[in-house]
Amino acid sequence: MKIAFVSGNREQLPDAVVPLGLLYVMQSCPDRHDKVLWDLCFEQAPEEALAERLRAYQPDVVAVGMRNVQNNDYSGIRDNVTYYRSLVETVRAHSDASVVLGGGGFSVMPAELMDEIRPDFGVAGEGEAVFPRLLEVIAGEGDGGSSLPGVYAWEGERLSSTPRGDAFLDIDALPVPDRRVVDQRYYERFGIESVQTKRGCSLSCEYCTYPTIEGRAVRRRTPKRVVDELFDLVAQHEQTKHLFIVDSVFNLPRSHAMAVCTEMIERGWSLPWTCYANPIGFDEPLARRMAEAGCVGMEIGSDSGCDEVLRALNKGFDAPSIRRMHQVAKRVGIKDCHSFMVGTPSETLDHVRRTLDFIVDLEPFCACLLYT
Repeated sequence: MKIAFVSGNREQLPDAVVPLGLLYVMQSCPDRHDKVLWDLCFEQAPEEALAERLRAYQPDVVAVGMRNVQNNDYSGIRDNVTYYRSLVETVRAHSDASVVLGGGGFSVMPAELMDEIRPDFGVAGEGEAVFPRLLEVIAGEGDGGSSLPGVYAWEGERLSSTPRGDAFLDIDALPVPDRRVVDQRYYERFGIESVQTKRGCSLSCEYCTYPTIEGRAVRRRTPKRVVDELFDLVAQHEQTKHLFIVDSVFNLPRSHAMAVCTEMIERGWSLPWTCYANPIGFDEPLARRMAEAGCVGMEIGSDSGCDEVLRALNKGFDAPSIRRMHQVAKRVGIKDCHSFMVGTPSETLDHVRRTLDFIVDLEPFCACLLYT
């Protein structure tokens, strides 16, 4: 079969992001299929670019990766759901291919997006094992897409689906994505690459979608395989200047973070990197190991400076823990960027004032204030 993997994400704020999830699924498909990656990130007219490639290639299946439901530019002008619907309509107009929608954004609200965007199939959650089996269904070699875990399919006008269940993948056994197919402009313009050391999040933050997307079962990659990938990606794209570790929380579990950093140090990793981190399990020995391994910054979902709000959000840490994390990061030379939210349910104006005072007193390297 001829399969076109389409990365629909066009966000470049603060940086353009290599479509890592789609690359994993693409690499997991058998080599007997003819596979191409069409990345629309840098296209001025994405629908026109997609139409031109469809006419030339005429794929049997178009797999569209949806990274986010929302926009990141805060302009309020563009509507992602409408945009992805237009991509599917473009496929319909220029091809007879079956359309499969997946990705982190789709996995958050799959039934609603199936109804709004109208692909033929949807894959919620991890697609590396399911998508190749779905290809067999599309080719007429299987019993039906809705029998596969996490797959949504239309039966006439009725939407059918099968629960994802709790059979999560061993990500250490997955083939490493082939970055040779990645658009060179990611490296020429931004110089940033991404890597994943684990999947799943065991935390229970009230609002977070990570457990929905990746599950709560934390599955770790061996540090050697992680660092092997780091050196391979730099060899493939020498313009890489910075690395972002995309784990929901890099420092949890602490032992795995320590092991990855130790492997990086022992093998002489030199490029700077940043990550998401959490006050839970963060201490000075780990911070020093991270800094020695090249960590220069952390994004921290601190959310509030009030313990009662943090409890309501089920964060698992308190305001003093945020303060200790900042102090440790400052001592070891890691820049800390904290995200705070105001306007959460049950929050009062007094809570907002106290959070603002907390931010001023904390004096982190960077603080972002989000209004919910």
